[in-house]
Amino acid sequence: MGSSTGSAAVSDSLDLTFAALADPTRRAMLARLASGEATVNELAEPFALSQPAISKHLKVLERAGLISRSRAAQTRPCRLEAARLHDVAQWVASYRSLWEASFDRLDALLQATATRTSTPTPSPKGKRHVRKP
Repeated sequence: MGSSTGSAAVSDSLDLTFAALADPTRRAMLARLASGEATVNELAEPFALSQPAISKHLKVLERAGLISRSRAAQTRPCRLEAARLHDVAQWVASYRSLWEASFDRLDALLQATATRTSTPTPSPKGKRHVRKP
C-alpha cells in the first residue's frame, strides 16, 4: 500500500468484496463453494430465486474476485477464489490490535465500576451493607 494509486486500488477491491459479502445469498453460495466447485444450477438449487437473479449474484461475486467460472465446460462450473478472502482477512487483522486495546480499556472500566459499586459502606446504625447498583 505504498502509493496512493495502490491504496486506491486496494480500497476499491475491498469495497467490492465487502459489498459482495453483505448479501446472505452470496455468502451461502461462497459457503457451498468452500466444499468444492459447483455448477450454476447446483448453486441455485437451495434458493427460490429466478435464474437471472442467481446470475446477478454470481456476477457480483465474480466482479469482486471471490469466484471464478471455468469457460472450458458447457456447464461453466464455479469455484471459490480464496485469495480475495485472504486480502479481507489481512485488512481485518491490521485493525485487530486497535480493537483489542479498546476491549481491554472497556474491561478495565467495567471492572473498576463493578468494584466501586460493590464496596461495602457503613450503614447509619453501624452495620455494614453493600450498595446495590
